[in-house]
Amino acid sequence: MREILTKFKNGELTLEEVEKKLKLSHLDEIEKLYKLDFNRKSRVGVPEVVYGGGKKIEDIAKILFKLAENNGIALATRVNDIEKVVKLLNNMKNIDKFTIDVNEMAKTISLTKKNYKIDSIGKIGIITAGTSDIPVAEEAKEAAKLMGCEVLKAYDVGIAGIHRITKPLKKMIDEDVYCIIVVAGMEGALPSVVASLVDIPVIGVPTSTGYGIKETPLLAMLHSCAPGLAVVNIDNGFGAGIFAGLLVYNIYKRL
Repeated sequence: MREILTKFKNGELTLEEVEKKLKLSHLDEIEKLYKLDFNRKSRVGVPEVVYGGGKKIEDIAKILFKLAENNGIALATRVNDIEKVVKLLNNMKNIDKFTIDVNEMAKTISLTKKNYKIDSIGKIGIITAGTSDIPVAEEAKEAAKLMGCEVLKAYDVGIAGIHRITKPLKKMIDEDVYCIIVVAGMEGALPSVVASLVDIPVIGVPTSTGYGIKETPLLAMLHSCAPGLAVVNIDNGFGAGIFAGLLVYNIYKRL
């Protein structure tokens, strides 16, 4: 809401445009199935994001285009048939006004108007214990970028070779990151280690990487004795990235 009112004050939006954006009923519908919530970012600080799992590729492409057309940017996560969705997007009318960005590792697609710019709000760090955790970390990165965060990454620095964490962690602290997302599978110990070394919030993301029971890293993180550690669900890189973005944004808007 603050962003909309600021744009009105600066003459970037008319009164009619402001009124339209502030209406809670600012919705659209695709094929009487998908209800698109264009006003979500104004209400809660996070734009609507397309969860690709279980959706038809045609619907993912249509929703992405409609959201980007109205909001300036749109993100789809957990997209299994990325090439097919991109092909459909490229065949849409006026697609030349948009930029398509694909992160195959994260299984994400973002669609952005060429004149649209996300305001930079601050830096966060993302760390993984192993290389098998990178897809979840990359999803977190794309979500955090959508929120306006600059991301510093350090991958494959887990406790099997704990000395690897020192250099990237020092760099992140020197760069004044506001929080650090730590992604780990196996026994899920790395978030506790990081939280014991820094004075900023740490967001633990347990992954399904490893042998045996997949709940182990989640339970380990939830039972951490290191203060300052919050935990999201297994493989929820998106949730971690959005949480980090909201944390940074609420600091940024008070500066």
